[in-house]
Amino acid sequence: MRHITKQGSGGHHLQKAHLRPPQTNREATSRWRSFNHKQKVLESLLAEQYQLCCYSELRSDHHELGYHIEHIENKGQAPQRTFDYTNLAASALDSDRLRAFKDRLVQENLPGDFFGGHAQGKQQSVDMQRFISPHQHDCARFFAYLSDGRIVPAENLNEWDQERARYTIDLLNLDSGFLKVERQKWWSELEQLFDEHLDKDMDVDCLAAIDLLPTAQRLNPFFTLTRQFFGRIAEQVLQQDAPELL
Repeated sequence: MRHITKQGSGGHHLQKAHLRPPQTNREATSRWRSFNHKQKVLESLLAEQYQLCCYSELRSDHHELGYHIEHIENKGQAPQRTFDYTNLAASALDSDRLRAFKDRLVQENLPGDFFGGHAQGKQQSVDMQRFISPHQHDCARFFAYLSDGRIVPAENLNEWDQERARYTIDLLNLDSGFLKVERQKWWSELEQLFDEHLDKDMDVDCLAAIDLLPTAQRLNPFFTLTRQFFGRIAEQVLQQDAPELL
């Protein structure tokens, strides 16, 4: 999970709606359903997220899965934040493509279910004291990515932070079968290219830059995994060429 720096306000229509925020869950659901400017808001969110899913860092467009607007703090818990741009993010899985994604899991014999904003846990009441949000500046430090595709709590966390990391992973189903397979593929690709660069005495810093730096305001998938993979090299590349991503 990478930190998302909020930019702008989501547009005039969202701002206008937020001037009179909903006060009940029912009102929030009704007004959000009838809000006709979601595509414009989604475009703004994806731009500030470099096209990555706010929770999984998947490039959902690469898989034709689409995105939806996610309320970090659920509408049912905080109806007054329904149109609050600081509470919104773009999460993988377009609501209209959920059935197709479910069918894909069956066809590919992958365990698991929906993840991110559509995960079953996130549909329920969320303990915001334990939940780690991508709007939290240090969110990346809570998680470690392994070569087999798993995501786990980082090793250097205290007991409370470990609990928060586990809670967030489980709540968002970030260790779903689909995500594990995709992360393992990405790790293997990085490892193969890294080894080739070492064998041929090629510039590893250049390789890290290709994998970490945005192109046309888009990042490659699994930015934080890639950053952890390259370690010190990644930090040097980002500090020099894209400090806004640190």
